Amino acid sequence: MGSISQFAGKTRPAPRHIESEEEALTVAKDLAFRFAERASERDLERILPHDELDQLAQSGLLAISIPSEYEGIDVSNVVLAEVTAILSEADSSIGQIPQGHFHALEALRQYATEEQKQFFFGRARAGDRFSSAISESSEKTIGSPITRIIGDGAGYRINGRKEYLTGILFADWIAISALDATELMTLSFVPRTTEGVRIIDDWDSFGQRVNGSGTAILENIHVDRSSVVPYHRAFGRQTTIGSVGQIINAGVDLGIARAAFRETLEYVRNGADSSEDALAIAKIGEVAIRLEAATALIEYAGLKVDTAQVDPTEAHAAEASITVTAAKVLAAEAALEASNTLFDLAGAASTKVSQNLDRYWRNARAHASQDPLRRKHHLVGNYHLNGVRPRDGSL
Repeated sequence: MGSISQFAGKTRPAPRHIESEEEALTVAKDLAFRFAERASERDLERILPHDELDQLAQSGLLAISIPSEYEGIDVSNVVLAEVTAILSEADSSIGQIPQGHFHALEALRQYATEEQKQFFFGRARAGDRFSSAISESSEKTIGSPITRIIGDGAGYRINGRKEYLTGILFADWIAISALDATELMTLSFVPRTTEGVRIIDDWDSFGQRVNGSGTAILENIHVDRSSVVPYHRAFGRQTTIGSVGQIINAGVDLGIARAAFRETLEYVRNGADSSEDALAIAKIGEVAIRLEAATALIEYAGLKVDTAQVDPTEAHAAEASITVTAAKVLAAEAALEASNTLFDLAGAASTKVSQNLDRYWRNARAHASQDPLRRKHHLVGNYHLNGVRPRDGSL
């Protein structure tokens, strides 16, 4: 692992312009077929998927959530989650990488000025990749950063350290959260090549090994005033920003569950007696039902997020957040159950290092640990019992 101090800009051809949700799903399936081929090798050797991320950017999928008035197709959150699940079934690290990208686009959609939307949505359509720099290891509570943005003439300066930034190694733009002089949260969009930005490749998790996570060191970086979005509004009222991030997380878990289930079926079908074993058949049925339930709840949650975006009342946003939270729990549990069942039914041969089937469990466990399920149960319980709406605005 090393330090990446600068990003060498690339001249890219114009990405594909996706015209419909059906086309988006087709493109995702085509990419997934290619990404799956070397997924195990990338995981085993920790080969970062630079070529695959270039293909993803060129495919047009990273622009599908852009509103139609800015030449996007404003894809439904149901489809956004399914695209994520399709990519994650092939390689869950790649499926997770765009989460910060879509989070940043949703923040722009909600709070950016018209000029900011025109520019940054245009960059996304051109194939630029965004990463959200929100979390800090020094936070006492999630969403309470110490990174500050201070006025400096016609612009601002930011100093701080951001950690656990999914996809940061592949980003062209970084959306950095920071508190201003009045203690209000801001989100600054800065180029990866900005002087004073240093990206460290320090991700050493046993799962999601090639999701491009890292740390950003921000040393007196300059930010144009035109690049700062008033992100504090995401915390002052209920919005869909957090729900978009969470439904992508649920899609990642669903993809892992589908992949582990597919491998299980292959091993059991090829076993000497396993396919006729009543207990094995029942267990397969149990996992299949969990997958069906997770898929259905994610779709239901996606529809609620769609409703909250079209009719942005706090009640709609709160309902969407709670349902997405429930979907995330169900999908994560399905991923863990499916990956455990793989080894229960496939036997000793499935534990060979050369098979690398443990990556499904490792990925499911690592992904679930990044946002513990116990927090989700508490959020849902507190909402139903005490009417406490979950906080929004953070990943």
